Amino acid sequence: MKEIKLRIKSVQSTRQITKAMELVASSKVRRARERIERTEPYFNILYDTMSQIAYGKRDFTSPFVEPREEVQKVCYVIIAGDRGLAGGYNSNIMKLVENHMKEHGHAVCAVPVGKKAAEFCQRKEIEVLTGEYNLVENVTIGNCFEAAHMLKDAFRAGAFDELYVIYTNFVSMMTQHATAMQVLPVPYEKEAAKDDLKSLVLYEPSPEAVFNAVVPEYISGIFYGALCQSYASEQAARRTAMDAASKNADDMIEDLSLKYNRARQGAITQEITEIVAGAEN
Repeated sequence: MKEIKLRIKSVQSTRQITKAMELVASSKVRRARERIERTEPYFNILYDTMSQIAYGKRDFTSPFVEPREEVQKVCYVIIAGDRGLAGGYNSNIMKLVENHMKEHGHAVCAVPVGKKAAEFCQRKEIEVLTGEYNLVENVTIGNCFEAAHMLKDAFRAGAFDELYVIYTNFVSMMTQHATAMQVLPVPYEKEAAKDDLKSLVLYEPSPEAVFNAVVPEYISGIFYGALCQSYASEQAARRTAMDAASKNADDMIEDLSLKYNRARQGAITQEITEIVAGAEN
């Protein structure tokens, strides 16, 4: 009985922790969803502007849209979590990165965001570019601009030939998908471009120069948007995991309480039997 009682107290203590973590995650995911809603309009306008510039001319050229003849090296911006206890959130990201690397078979480098991503790169001995961010929660829009300029310069200098952002897309509180998005070269279909004679926009000094100047904004917009999506996904996954843990703790407490009552009833029955037997003697 004493052993069962200690086990019940232990499970109750664990349940208090999981319930508290669930409430904290619920609060954080609400703020993260609000941040997603605030960042989406900026990225949509930026993407529309770049599309208008690129697809407005048949002879449009830019080093950021032309695919390399031979891809030698691929860079990944890997956005994972800072902590565990979030179900399969971190493992899904790592599996996607590993599968992507196996499919392409190129040399790789990475910009890890989050402690789990940094540990993954260290474990797999992946080359890490400058700009390692250990805490997802502390990464600001300024850090995203800094990383965007660094990645833009490295791509143009030939340090790598393709850039992907690996993040988790927030669909709903119950559904999150690990996603790989190609950032550079910017997806562009030259056949779809056409001279728009009705366009009243004049780009100075040229559409190409304006496009190249906007590319860092585009990269930082994707980076920050993916960061917001991943952070919301992490909190939603943690909330779901902690909710399941709390329910499992309730089931364990109920089962242990039943065993405790049975043991207690058995002890009482044994005492009564012994008293009755002693009285008869």
